[in-house]
Amino acid sequence: MSDLTERQRLILALVVRDHTETAQPVGSARLVEHYKIDLSTATIRNEMAALTEMGYLRQPHTSAGRIPTEEGYRYFVTHIVYQADLTSATRDTISHQFYQARRDVDQWMPLAASILAHQSRAASLITAPHAERARYKHIELISTQGRQVLMVLVLAGGEVSQQLLTLAEPVSQERLSGAAIELNKAGAGKTTEELAALPPRADSLEKDILTIILADMNRGEQRPSGEIYLDGLTNVLSEPEFLESGDARRAIRLFEERSLLQNLLARVMPNAGVGGVQVLIGGEGKWEELKQCSVILARYGIPGQATGMLGVFGPMRMAYSRTIPTVRYMADLLSSLVSESIVGEEYEQ
Repeated sequence: MSDLTERQRLILALVVRDHTETAQPVGSARLVEHYKIDLSTATIRNEMAALTEMGYLRQPHTSAGRIPTEEGYRYFVTHIVYQADLTSATRDTISHQFYQARRDVDQWMPLAASILAHQSRAASLITAPHAERARYKHIELISTQGRQVLMVLVLAGGEVSQQLLTLAEPVSQERLSGAAIELNKAGAGKTTEELAALPPRADSLEKDILTIILADMNRGEQRPSGEIYLDGLTNVLSEPEFLESGDARRAIRLFEERSLLQNLLARVMPNAGVGGVQVLIGGEGKWEELKQCSVILARYGIPGQATGMLGVFGPMRMAYSRTIPTVRYMADLLSSLVSESIVGEEYEQ
């Protein structure tokens, strides 16, 4: 693709902006009247024709205006808005919401998904921070009824799993709490291998619970990502592309079927550095389900310890100038929270 003149970059940016807002083809008269460009409609038509010839715009109908192509969106993202930033007011709003929940790990993921969906007006996804090597932080054992006990296992980095256990016989809450305290003293900060190498537990309950913990941590290390949280699918379904196109609606399957979504993330994550943003436009020739859509993803966390992915999914006609910096800022913020969680765990030892 050819590089563009400053005038062509301006016209491409305005076509993308206007089409994002209206979902309609954009004509030269519209650009002059709506954006007060100091150019004649004839000059703009000529530049739009040149952009069409270069593959950045296309004309849906002979008499219609132009809309961006996949390459047009890619140029816009790469050369025009990639380094855009959020307003200080938006950053303050987001950080304030997280400040209120910073000590409650369970709230991070649904809160992040909700904020991303609201700010982007699209669908959001986020995976819980997932340790490359599981490292124990603490457990809670809560008596429910009879022989049933809820075990809440928290790993360094914030990953949480819950299991409902059925013990051989009823056990009091006092004994359960005592067993959790002893296991937390012995296991805090240890990897799966280090936990397995602990001296055998004298207490039978502690021994049984430790066996369950080890099995849970081993299973977790085999998963490609942590639990996935979604929000805002209704935002996407209300867009014209998803009302009119069966292809676009089929893209929803990617987000409703977790195995498909985990496959996408597993293929993207190895190429994603923490804090970096990846923009997939039109499926990039790899994902047929996404050929009418865009996905903006970022990795967060601490490399080598615990990382996750977050992102936004919507029509190719996406507000990239708002969504890219939102995803980047959220990734940075969650990386800080994960770091605080891990440092806090080390500090308490």
